[in-house]
Amino acid sequence: MMMTGLKLQNLGLRRGGRLLFSGLELDLKAGQVVALTGRNGAGKTSLLRAVAGLVQPEAGTISFGDLDPDEARASSLHLVGHQDGLKTSRTVAEELIFWSRWFGADRAQALDSAARLDLTGLLGLEVRRLSAGQRKRLALARLLAAPRPLWLLDEPLSPLDASWRTRFGDLMAEHLAGGGLILAAVHDPLPIPSIGLEIGA
Repeated sequence: MMMTGLKLQNLGLRRGGRLLFSGLELDLKAGQVVALTGRNGAGKTSLLRAVAGLVQPEAGTISFGDLDPDEARASSLHLVGHQDGLKTSRTVAEELIFWSRWFGADRAQALDSAARLDLTGLLGLEVRRLSAGQRKRLALARLLAAPRPLWLLDEPLSPLDASWRTRFGDLMAEHLAGGGLILAAVHDPLPIPSIGLEIGA
């Protein structure tokens, strides 16, 4: 069953004893992208982690259309955090193939995603040798290797250069055109039209 939406109702989050926000509402539908904004510490990252099931809300509900929440989180979303979570001692190929298989994709899909993000020439390098922008592209390649409807992205444009911001915008637009959904925490504007949601205002 395809995920058709993400809905937050009266959502509240607390971190370290401090209430980050309360009463948050969102109704994200297939084909839409929401740019999540707010000052540092407002709870943008915590919200993405709550949607992914890694943080328990203080109040309210998170639902995924007709999907069971556990099923949705296990098989229908990707979370790409601000920290890339890459193992630096592996080669680019080893890291991408490992994560692709973890998410249910195969080697061919991993290598195809590498080609789409101009990583093919870097596959033999250790991750530690990559630039910050190359590491970000490697982290984002997981989105393409094992397609899932909901992308949860924490600062996806940092530290991409202007050219790669535009190119990643094209990949986002392609994902949305196929019925995908995107919730992205950002400081800079996304390279595609988006719905704005500010928290902690």
